[in-house]
Amino acid sequence: MTSKTDEALGYEQARDELIDVVRRLEAGGTTLEESLALWERGEELAKVCRRWLEGARARLNAALAEEEEQADRGEAEAAE
Repeated sequence: MTSKTDEALGYEQARDELIDVVRRLEAGGTTLEESLALWERGEELAKVCRRWLEGARARLNAALAEEEEQADRGEAEAAE
């Protein structure tokens, strides 16, 4: 479950922390318990990033649809 603190993280903050988590896991030298905690944190951060990216994709799609609609209206008005 994502905490309220995670929900307040910006995309760049979550991404940077996720990069750090991955580096620490790849470097090794942690106990099994520490590795599991890092992995769980990485999963939460990945969810935060995914939500930001999905929101950005939805905004972009909405803007493109609006632009296309305006272009279609302009073509229809020119044809009249």
